[in-house]
Amino acid sequence: MDLTSEIQPLPTERLINELQSYGVRLVDPRAGAESRRGGAGPSDHKAMTIDGMTVMVPVHTAPAFESPYLVEAPDAYGRSRISREGLVLGEVSFPQQPKFYRLTTADGIPYSKIAVLHGRDVLATTVLQSCVRYQSRTKTCQFCAIGQSLAAGRTIERKTPAQLAEVAKAAVELDGVKHMVMTTGTPPGKDRGAAILTESVRAIKAAVALPIQAQCEPPDDDAWFARMREAGVDALGMHLEAVTEPVRHRIMPGKAQVSVARYFTAFEAAVAVFGRGQVSTYILAGLGDTREEILDICRRLTAIGVYPFVVPFVPISGTPLESHPTPSPAFMHSILGPLSGMLIATGLKAIDVKAGCAKCGACSALSTYERQNAGARACS
Repeated sequence: MDLTSEIQPLPTERLINELQSYGVRLVDPRAGAESRRGGAGPSDHKAMTIDGMTVMVPVHTAPAFESPYLVEAPDAYGRSRISREGLVLGEVSFPQQPKFYRLTTADGIPYSKIAVLHGRDVLATTVLQSCVRYQSRTKTCQFCAIGQSLAAGRTIERKTPAQLAEVAKAAVELDGVKHMVMTTGTPPGKDRGAAILTESVRAIKAAVALPIQAQCEPPDDDAWFARMREAGVDALGMHLEAVTEPVRHRIMPGKAQVSVARYFTAFEAAVAVFGRGQVSTYILAGLGDTREEILDICRRLTAIGVYPFVVPFVPISGTPLESHPTPSPAFMHSILGPLSGMLIATGLKAIDVKAGCAKCGACSALSTYERQNAGARACS
C-alpha cells in the first residue's frame, strides 16, 4: 500500500492485517498488560482489542518504530484512538495485567515464569525452554529466540507438572482463562517432546477443567497421538512454519530434517485421533514461500482436516532474521482472503477449535477474515 495515498477507514480484518504487518507506535507503552521483548513468541508484541477481537500487534520491532499507525494514550475508560497520519480509524483497548502474575508457586517461582497470558484469555507456556535445535546456529530455526527468555531470567528451563497445574488453576480462577497452549523446545529422543507434554497435561487436567492444545514436532511413533489424547490433550499443533523444502532447509536446517512428507503422514494420523479441525499447523508467511505455495499447501491441509493458521512473520531482535522484512499487508490479504474461503468450504472454523493458536487467533487476522467471509456468504 502506498503510504502517501489518501487514507480511508478500513474494515476490521484489513485494519488488523495492516497493524500486524506494520506494527504500531504507542504514545503510552505502559498501557495494558506488560509486553515482552525477545524470547519465545509472540514476542515484541502487545495485546490490543479491536472491534471485540483481541490481537497481538508488534510494538518493539524495527517496522513498528516507523509505523504510520499511532495508538494514543488510554482515556479514563481505558479506550485509545488509533490513527494514521492524523486520520482516526477506530478505537482499541488493552487487556490488563493478569492477577495470577502476583503469585508464586509453592516452591517459590513467580507464576509469570511458569506461564503467561496471551491475547485476552489464553494461558501459554513453553514446558521445556531449551531445544536440541537451538544449540548450534547450523541447526537452529533462524527466527527462534527460545533461549532469550531463559538467559534474561524471565523463565525457568523446565516447568514441572505440579507447577503447571498450580498456575493453570489460579489463572482460571483469578483471570477467567478459557484455554491453554503448551509448547516445548525439542528434547533429545524420538518422541520430540510428546512425553513431557503428556505428563504435564495429565497433571493440569487433574487440577482444573481447562481445554489444552499441545504443540510439538511430529514424533517418530504415531502411537503418541493416542497417548496424548488419553492424557487430556484436546487439540494438537504440529508447526510447519515454512511450507517448501528449500525454504525450510534455509530457514530451519535442523527442523527441516523432519520432512514435509512426514508432517503430512503425522497430520493424517493425528486427525484420526483428535478429529477434523482439532489438529493445526502454524505457517509463517514472509519467509520466502510464495502466495501460491502457501495456498497450495493449505488446500492439502484443509482437505485432510488440518487447520492452517497462517500468520505474518515478525522478526525478533537478537535472531539471525532480526532484519528480515515483514510481509506486506497486500501479501497477507492475498493469502488470508482465499484461505478463509477454503476453511468455510471445508467446515473448519476457528470457533470450533477446542484450544490453541487457531482458536485464540490473536497472531493473525485470519479468524477475522473467516467471520467476514462467512457473513458475506450468509447474506448472498
